[in-house]
Amino acid sequence: MQRYIGIDLGGTNIKGALVSETGKILKQRSVPTHTEAGAEAVTKTIAAMICALAEGDYVSGVGMGCPGTVDDQEGTVVYACNLGWVHYDVRTALRELTGYSVRLVNDANAAALAEAAVGAAKGAQSAVVVTLGTGVGGGVVLNGKLLTGFTGAASELGHMTIVADGEPCACGQKGCFETYASATALIRMTREAMAQHPQSALHRIAAENGGVDGRTAFLARQVGDAAGGEVVRQYIHYLAIGVGNIVNILFPEVVALSGGIANQGENLLAPLREEVAQREYGAAYSKKHPRILCCTLGNDAGVIGAALFAKD
Repeated sequence: MQRYIGIDLGGTNIKGALVSETGKILKQRSVPTHTEAGAEAVTKTIAAMICALAEGDYVSGVGMGCPGTVDDQEGTVVYACNLGWVHYDVRTALRELTGYSVRLVNDANAAALAEAAVGAAKGAQSAVVVTLGTGVGGGVVLNGKLLTGFTGAASELGHMTIVADGEPCACGQKGCFETYASATALIRMTREAMAQHPQSALHRIAAENGGVDGRTAFLARQVGDAAGGEVVRQYIHYLAIGVGNIVNILFPEVVALSGGIANQGENLLAPLREEVAQREYGAAYSKKHPRILCCTLGNDAGVIGAALFAKD
């Protein structure tokens, strides 16, 4: 059985795993990234991880999921703002240090590839994975292949506009999907509601859990708090606009959500499905509808996907 190494490069941690051709993790490691040390130092850390994972095994290929825009053909990270990398030839650097020619893929795309192959969307012909984290990431898999576009930067789902001239986004535009549907956005909405409703249970729940996070409004809704319920309704409304757009443009067999907010399960999915169905073109006449569900691979999706990308 062939084995591959997958690296998931993040701004905080570097995760790596030796993965079987069927997507099973055989061994794994995680170390801090230390982006402040610079690209060369981070690359040496990645190289050391690759060599450690490869020790004692024959490795057929290595893939690395990176944040931002990557060019797998050239072997460069074109732009990764949270790493401070611009047009960095990481493939050449890693080849010199490890002897492996490392395939490069966007980290959200890597996670999507894993979920499509061995996770929530296994067996589906088409799948879109939407990651609800600090921002909103996305990956589109069609017939087992990633949709990467002309420049390799396709599937930046978080930066479609869902509110014309809306809230400013970190990308420089206004009204982006991630400005309204990320965990950051949900926390912002929760804090705004707390300021407007000083008697809301949101205050008690936040205090009990060490501050406001993506769970606060959902927990408040569960105890019948009106302000918390309104935050959740508003958040799911914005999420449904984006997911509805994705469905109408791509009509995938599966839309799978990942990230901490997805841990809400049916408390999130049930109302989301209902509103997306209302936005789906021709829904009243269609016999087939996308399945909207949660991802199943958790934090392992990135390393598995990067390894499977090397396999392909």
